[in-house]
Amino acid sequence: MSNLGVIQEIYAAFDAKNLERVIDLCDPACVITQDEALPWGGRYEGPGGIATFAITLASTIQSTVTPIEIYAAGDRVVQYGRTAGNVIATQVPFDVAETHVWTLSDGKVVAAEFYIDSAAMLSALRQPG
Repeated sequence: MSNLGVIQEIYAAFDAKNLERVIDLCDPACVITQDEALPWGGRYEGPGGIATFAITLASTIQSTVTPIEIYAAGDRVVQYGRTAGNVIATQVPFDVAETHVWTLSDGKVVAAEFYIDSAAMLSALRQPG
């Protein structure tokens, strides 16, 4: 499977809430990073880290990523678009810009850098319901 195919499979697994498949597509040493200001942000390593990231994210927001563009660039796949949904605790809606940079080696994800409009997301998280 091509690098682009692996990432398309990861997005399909996320949509299906199939964490086991996501972890299967990642190298055991995979590192996920996202802005530490976000409740689910920080640095996560390995299968346990991937699971912790996914569970923390899913318990904070309900969201759907809508890609505008996704393309392979050497050992990386870049996706940019929008993530929209609501804050679980308050039902406050959000729709923010996002970019994901995936690094792959031998058909597995070795790093995932997730960038969103942190200020807009933090604003939604702080609003009362």
